[in-house]
Amino acid sequence: MRHSSARPVLTALITGLFVVSCGAQEEPSPESAAAALTPEVKAAQVGQEAAQAPQEAGAPFEFTSTDYWDSGITFHVTSPNSGSINEVTITPSGLEIDNSPVTVEVDGTVTGAEVADLNNDGSPEIYVYATSAGSGSYGSLVAYATNNRKSMTPIYLPPLTDNPEASEGYMGHDEFAVVESILAQRFPVYAEGDTNANPTGGTRQVQYKLEAGEAGWVLRADKVDEY
Repeated sequence: MRHSSARPVLTALITGLFVVSCGAQEEPSPESAAAALTPEVKAAQVGQEAAQAPQEAGAPFEFTSTDYWDSGITFHVTSPNSGSINEVTITPSGLEIDNSPVTVEVDGTVTGAEVADLNNDGSPEIYVYATSAGSGSYGSLVAYATNNRKSMTPIYLPPLTDNPEASEGYMGHDEFAVVESILAQRFPVYAEGDTNANPTGGTRQVQYKLEAGEAGWVLRADKVDEY
């Protein structure tokens, strides 16, 4: 049975679709990036299948992308979502050298997947989102780049705690989304004394750009906004 990639998180902050664009883009403004992560936006996802309904609790996850901007590359993502720890399998198609599936373990359940070309090199990436079990609902990311359309390479996202500015007041309930040429991570900010169910510090959004690192691809924090 096939399920879509949207999910209700942060008390239904995100119920619409996210903008995806792989052409040359100007850096998104804080206003446009924030708007793309609000329920009012109903944006079409270019080059991949759009989300239509929340992921059913406990249901297996399955996502198949369409041919992203005629690159000839597609991705099939599956996860059983059968417990608090799950495996996610990503199977590419159309790569010139290696189309072997990769399977990794995630903390929680897989809740979404998107395809994008954040660095505009003509080789798409796959971004898979997971949420941990429990009241914290901590988000995590599994992502792969396609090197010159030949094979998949992991994309590294540094822990949020490595960035003191971004992580202050963070207690989970985060959401990832591709917004134009960046990956956005959005979450409520907890003030001292706040309960898990009642954050009072507003909302923070961290914007990441995809860059080449010493040993592979890295998502580097480029901007931190608060609302």
